[in-house]
Amino acid sequence: MKIFTTFITLFSVMLTASAQSQKPVYLDDTKPIEQRVEDALKRMTLEEKVALCHAQSKFSSPGCPRLGIPEVWWSDGPHGVRMEINWNDWSHAKWTNDSCTAFPALSCLAATWNPELSYLYGVNVGEEARYRKKTVLLGPGVNIYRTPLNGRNFEYMGEDPFLAARMAVPYVHGVQSNGVATSVKHYALNNQELWRGHINVKVSERALREIYLPAFRACAVEGKAWTFMGSYNKTEGKWLCENERMLRDILKKEWNWDGVVVSDWGATHSTEGSAIAGLDVEMGSYTNGLSSEADGFTYDDYFLANPYVKALKEGKVPMEVLDEQASRILRLIFRTEMNKNRPYGAMCTQEHYDACRKIADEGIVLLKNSVCKASKSPLLPIDPSKYGKILVVGENAVKDLTAGGGSSELKPRRLVSPLEGIRKRFGTEKVAYVSGYRSGQFAYGREDVVSAEEYAALREQAAESAKDADLIIYVGGLNKNHFQDCEGGDRKTYNLPFEQDALIEALIASGKPIIGVFLTGNAFAMPWIEKMPAIVQAWYLGTEGGTAIADILSGDVCPSGKLPFSFPVRLEDNAAHSFDSSVYPGDSIDVDYKEDILVGYRWHDTKNIPALFPFGHGLSYTSFVYGKATVNYADGKWTVTVPVTNMGKVTGKETVQLYVGDDKASVLRPKKELKAFQKVEIAPGETVSVSLSITPDDFKFWDTTSSDWLLEPGSFTLYVAASSADIRQKIRIKAK
Repeated sequence: MKIFTTFITLFSVMLTASAQSQKPVYLDDTKPIEQRVEDALKRMTLEEKVALCHAQSKFSSPGCPRLGIPEVWWSDGPHGVRMEINWNDWSHAKWTNDSCTAFPALSCLAATWNPELSYLYGVNVGEEARYRKKTVLLGPGVNIYRTPLNGRNFEYMGEDPFLAARMAVPYVHGVQSNGVATSVKHYALNNQELWRGHINVKVSERALREIYLPAFRACAVEGKAWTFMGSYNKTEGKWLCENERMLRDILKKEWNWDGVVVSDWGATHSTEGSAIAGLDVEMGSYTNGLSSEADGFTYDDYFLANPYVKALKEGKVPMEVLDEQASRILRLIFRTEMNKNRPYGAMCTQEHYDACRKIADEGIVLLKNSVCKASKSPLLPIDPSKYGKILVVGENAVKDLTAGGGSSELKPRRLVSPLEGIRKRFGTEKVAYVSGYRSGQFAYGREDVVSAEEYAALREQAAESAKDADLIIYVGGLNKNHFQDCEGGDRKTYNLPFEQDALIEALIASGKPIIGVFLTGNAFAMPWIEKMPAIVQAWYLGTEGGTAIADILSGDVCPSGKLPFSFPVRLEDNAAHSFDSSVYPGDSIDVDYKEDILVGYRWHDTKNIPALFPFGHGLSYTSFVYGKATVNYADGKWTVTVPVTNMGKVTGKETVQLYVGDDKASVLRPKKELKAFQKVEIAPGETVSVSLSITPDDFKFWDTTSSDWLLEPGSFTLYVAASSADIRQKIRIKAK
């Protein structure tokens, strides 16, 4: 019996060893990914490789069922995991288990100036994407804020390429730590929604390299993002999803990037052109991204489906092009769906809610906080003992701002409104509410018009209510309706919509102390600014938005956000609007970036046009004094060290910013450019030493003659600053 048992054991071991020796390498995740990719590629037919390259539903693309290679599931983001969309149309699937945590918009994240929070954000939203069984989360968006009218600026990280890069890379790392890919978007030059589907961007090579590509490059080179999304628009007269120089030459070759390029939904326009240029996956074709498909059109009719098989067999596209596409897609699948070490994810946990609140707390920007005549002290933070009745006015105090806006819409399981947060903090019985204005319902592609008579009636009601109030908190701004902060269209005016300026003037006329809290993803005009003592920029804050607003208004949290873009006084003070209409919005065929490298604060500084609120601006409930800065050169870098002291009575956080200016250059250069920053927490009376380092690369500009970065020797000025307009010290050095 013992001999028989031994024989059976040996036989089983032999069978196991034999099975393991015959196991395909691509299934063995102990093997290097490149070896697995090569093995899988050899086993696939031409048709199976092509199938990887196009959609099979609105938000999925095939794997290879015969070989056990799973499909790819794409999900809109970047502020949370979008609710499920039907398999073959754009309607909501109406599941009961597709809720999520709504994280603050990326404009708010950028306003934290805190890369550690960006990583926290990425980890948490990545956990939710993993829990919802998503392969790719479509984000982050890193297009540069060129005009305050762009409908999708709220999804992006501001006007400065350095800040956007430093904040985007940790987000990518955080999401991908969950085995979920990011899809950095929209590559590239998608800086307006008006005519986005066909507008051709005319831009200099310098502006492209210095302004519009650095954040994308950082996500590719440092972030190692696993996918990029090509944009709808054109440049050089070529669609971005079939622009060989942008996709193959720069992204894949120059940056040595090994990920997958996916089209924006409906952004593919040809078979041969897109494949040869470097597009890997085609999604959403023959739709505009939001409406139904053409009658009778199937997924096998996509440009990179049956027509692609035909083009390959006829020799119009080399087979090595397909093999490269399939290799990249397989690499993505092995990093995600076939990675046995992927965590399981989590959804709507207290940890996620806490992260939302922390990000929102640090992203809210205190723009203005004047001394109140009655109390002879700053109006904020609110001392509840001074006010018997608080009146909250404004539709945004109660409106769900996670809905609408296009593809970034969310269905949060929990949502704390500003009114709810304020009432919880100051007492329900103490806080009254009137809307003051109405925006209408979310409607993609059209406006829900409200009559002038209704606006007048609502305004009168608010003014009447203000008579009995001791303090007014106005909660307004933009919203996610079409022609506001919304995909598919740009704002029509720089002023606040829905007759809010008139409403604000009526409230100010009451003579009562008033605080303005504005929920927007864009700058806006403030014709009443001299008469409003306290102004808070509160963004779209997501699940814990109301709680975070109450944190700031009450002083439970000391504000520390800094603006990621400039607020011009007038629209014409913005670079893109300082020329004729050919510069914005264009003539519907071309748009010419004549402001070139002078975007945002670079324009304000260089042209000496003061901003209403400058890039990097943000007040606190304490004050910080900068001591004498010193600079040291060692190991090929300059390190600026500055002591910062908290002179107030509360703990606060300050972001020290370091800008670099070329004192004399052979080409036009901005007066100064952000090249380093650090956010530090400082207790009352404490002094913290902040060190910021820069390298020779930070002094370079793109030289069009050599098509490379160039450092011209000479003197440079280092600006130690609290904002682009609040320069605390200047240091002159010689570049080496």
